[in-house]
Amino acid sequence: METGTLISLAIYFIAMIGIGIYAYRQNEETSSGYLLGGRKLSAPVVALSAGASDMSGWMLLGIPGAMYLSGASSLWIAFGLCLGAWLNYIIVAPRLRVFTELAKDAITLPDYFENRFFDSSRSLRIIASIVIIIFFTLYTSSGIAAGGKLFESSFGYNYEVGLYITAGVVVCYTLFGGFMAVSLTDFVQGIIMFIALVMVPTVVVFELGGIGNTLDVLAKTDSNLLSLFVDASTGATVTVIGVISLMSWGLGYFGQPHIIVRFMAISSIKEMPAARRIGMSWMIVSIFGAAATGLFGLAYMNSTGQALDDPETIFITLSQLLFHPLIGGFLLAAILAAIMSTISSQLLVTSSSLTRDVYVTFIDQECSEQKQVVIGRICVALVAVVAIALAYDQDSSILSLVSNAWAGFGAAFGPLVLFSLLWKDMSRLAAIGGIVSGAATVLVWIYAPLGENGGSIYPELYAIIPGFIVSSFVIVAVSLIKPEKNIKVRTLFESFVDKYALESKR
Repeated sequence: METGTLISLAIYFIAMIGIGIYAYRQNEETSSGYLLGGRKLSAPVVALSAGASDMSGWMLLGIPGAMYLSGASSLWIAFGLCLGAWLNYIIVAPRLRVFTELAKDAITLPDYFENRFFDSSRSLRIIASIVIIIFFTLYTSSGIAAGGKLFESSFGYNYEVGLYITAGVVVCYTLFGGFMAVSLTDFVQGIIMFIALVMVPTVVVFELGGIGNTLDVLAKTDSNLLSLFVDASTGATVTVIGVISLMSWGLGYFGQPHIIVRFMAISSIKEMPAARRIGMSWMIVSIFGAAATGLFGLAYMNSTGQALDDPETIFITLSQLLFHPLIGGFLLAAILAAIMSTISSQLLVTSSSLTRDVYVTFIDQECSEQKQVVIGRICVALVAVVAIALAYDQDSSILSLVSNAWAGFGAAFGPLVLFSLLWKDMSRLAAIGGIVSGAATVLVWIYAPLGENGGSIYPELYAIIPGFIVSSFVIVAVSLIKPEKNIKVRTLFESFVDKYALESKR
């Protein structure tokens, strides 16, 4: 590894650990302080931490790789994600901030579900916690594995060493600094990602003599590369179902615990419009910068006569070819930032659920605030150990399972979150039915051998669409057939509407 690259990475790691130490000193030693930052995050921190925790390594590797292969037709997923994120800020963010505080100061999503519906049976909390703990442990494992592979392919380290470096740094600042450290490091990592995704495609365009020359190279390579409606890798026309499936990724935002928990932590809903503007500006520039990296990177490789074995490494390749090792190290740190920001968020959400929804609820209901912080730190370490163990097998099927987790979370929690915030007549039984039916539909759609040759039912349609529809239908049907009899549920919702209206006017 070049000395300049090594220096850049060392500075990055030291900065992340330093932020963790700062957050540790600033944090209140309470469960709310450790697990939710005391609900005092500023708009910029909420916006960039939500974006960075959302956009993992796939933004710097997956999107450029897809654009390199298929051309502009891959942009439909970017359109869907931007639309979904914007609607999440408009519909979910301000309401969830008010309602979670009103619902006995709920700190986790299962916490909110139970308090929202006065579920004395604890069924909602148990089911939601199981979904979060299982899938986020796998999600965390996939991120750590991505870090291991990055160290192996780009830095020349052993894969296992890469696992421990990636997980070790993340655990250091997450374990001690909690939610505040995760949010602040995500903020810095979001800035790094933003700069990198503007810098790389811009330098490529300058190297090729301007945007006109760059587009000419692409057109001469394959005119389909610039078409939204033709997949350049196959020459096939993108169907309506294909467009809907790609754009439906945006539906997933309503049910992603590691993203919407940021909205619960903002200091007040007065900060939400600023957070939305900052967050959406960051996302639009970053995601289309990633797309431009892939497309313009293809033009550069073709104009210089160079071959690329793996399209997903185009960002890494360009950072090594076009920049000084010191800058190249910064750009590689951007990939680590994308990976680590998501790992830390998922690690803390899983730890929060284990602490609040399992330990405090079922083992020690009289657990003090200070003890909950200690248990939270222990859970961070335990989840990290399990995730590292799962990531040890490079050929594990975990990554294929995690690739569908976005759909699983979106279908299981998305309709429930929306209806719980918007419909006063939604019942507790409907909430349980919504989680189970949404998750089950996604799993059946993906894994049940009901299609041709024992394949999935209809692979052309993204599983989140049927899952979201079924979950929504079950919620409405059960609420109408079995109305909520607990008057406290309706009263709480009415109180929320009044408080939300009051907070919105301030």
